[in-house]
Amino acid sequence: MTRVAIFDCDGTLVDGQANVCEAMEEAFAACSLAAPPRTLIRRAVGLSLPQAMALMLPGSTAEQQELLAESYRIAFREHRRLGRINEPLFDGIAPLLNRLHANGWQLAVATGKSRRGLQHCLETHGIAHLFGSLQTADDHPSKPDPAMIAAVLWETDLEPANAVMIGDTSFDMAMAGAAGVRAIGVDWGYHHAEELLATGAEAVAETVEELGLMLEDADG
Repeated sequence: MTRVAIFDCDGTLVDGQANVCEAMEEAFAACSLAAPPRTLIRRAVGLSLPQAMALMLPGSTAEQQELLAESYRIAFREHRRLGRINEPLFDGIAPLLNRLHANGWQLAVATGKSRRGLQHCLETHGIAHLFGSLQTADDHPSKPDPAMIAAVLWETDLEPANAVMIGDTSFDMAMAGAAGVRAIGVDWGYHHAEELLATGAEAVAETVEELGLMLEDADG
């Protein structure tokens, strides 16, 4: 019986792509670099910041990547201070989370966001109390390293067979595979369904309602 659902955040629970793209463009400008196209920025969502910078700026040094990462953090914090952060939940996510929680599921998040950013996001939407385990880029290697999922399993005292990872990127699916847990993709985020299936998703939900049905099947 599957009993812990591990969710990615950006692109799975919330739609924050405009915030990410704007802060990333400001970060590159602050470092006197041309910003990558938004299509590439969106493809890097899900990775921890230095790894995302490496993807967007091939050939860059670790020092350049960390400088860009810090510039991004500064830009994002300033957006938050100015009240410019808009990360709406995808339609149907809140009812799904509440239903899973009421049915005895443990819920967790594994995300490339910072802990502060994740807490702010969950608290803003009034869903923070539903999650018993929060794993972020502050404490773990970047996806697809399985460390985040391993931490969830340790905190919930469950085996890999009792967990499922839900995410919108190939990084999420590969992380699940590395951790030995089931993976379900969602088709409303940053990577295409074909990529999710190719990197280990057992299925890809096109709607939140379909995701709920898949999780009910996984719980059987």
